[in-house]
Amino acid sequence: MNSEFAWLESIAPDMVAMVTKRYQILQYVSWMEPVGRRSLADQMHVSERIMRTDIDFLRQQGLLDSSKSGVVMTARGRDVFASMDQFMNEMLGVQDSEKQLAERLGIDHVLIVPGDADQSARVLDDMGTALAQTMQLMLPLGEQIIAVMGGTTLARAASRMNYQLSAGRELTFVPARGGVGETVAIQANSVAAAMAQSTGGTYRVLYIPENVSAETYQPLLNEPSVKEVLALIDKSSVVIHSVGEALAMAERRRMSDDILQKLRDHHAVAEAFGTFFDANGSVVYKIPKIGLRIKDLDQIPYVFAIAGGQSKAQAIQAYMQHAPKQTWLITDAGAAQSILMG
Repeated sequence: MNSEFAWLESIAPDMVAMVTKRYQILQYVSWMEPVGRRSLADQMHVSERIMRTDIDFLRQQGLLDSSKSGVVMTARGRDVFASMDQFMNEMLGVQDSEKQLAERLGIDHVLIVPGDADQSARVLDDMGTALAQTMQLMLPLGEQIIAVMGGTTLARAASRMNYQLSAGRELTFVPARGGVGETVAIQANSVAAAMAQSTGGTYRVLYIPENVSAETYQPLLNEPSVKEVLALIDKSSVVIHSVGEALAMAERRRMSDDILQKLRDHHAVAEAFGTFFDANGSVVYKIPKIGLRIKDLDQIPYVFAIAGGQSKAQAIQAYMQHAPKQTWLITDAGAAQSILMG
């Protein structure tokens, strides 16, 4: 807890605990509404009787409402919750945790949103909002070529972007690497298109198979449509990517049994940009794909990595041993606490 709030903890610890608990109830309702009392109680690891008491109080204050479909937040509740956000982050030491985590991972910037994406997918939306707000604040005006990877996390993040990001900017979104083969909605091409649609920018596609043999690789580089997009990727000033769990990513890409066994034998835990790492950050396997490589990130001014959930803590740590120092990691409390606590 920050020093300016230490006196509050000393003189009224019960009040701090109560405020924190009720803030977290509002937080869970905002993610899950409409939600039943039992589900809320399970999320917060308290009895349903205790949860009923707190919900009744918040309802009397006009912050929550309930019906047959579950508990929802009122308009007043949303206003109160939004106004509490910065205060609660400071009181709960989020800013200190961000600094500690950035130092631990050896990068310049970390943003932590409350919650755990493993418990609620709404946390992915909050990380997406944090990404959009940070880009709005940090990116220079003028032309910006933004290279994006695919995946569920980035597909959700695309929906949190808006036209404000395009104010004074000409945005072009391109897939960072070839990768036709995954579910269409989460391919890099689809994410680039969704981000362009959300912001009013433009996009280009790169239709390259997921796994490209050495014999196929070189001729593809000479295709005019491929060369044009690769030239844009080389000029990118921004990269947005996620970090995946190694075996989950390999299975999602339907990689061969031999490669899956190799990843298991070498204890691979993380994947980013088609490269698989073990817990020590050693490279276990690389997919020969066309597009950005991890070493290319050193030359790109703005690199945003977005990944959350306690289950991804080990993957984040493994990849960050290769991440450029200018990386902004946007994560959640579930992953952050797991990393900081070892």
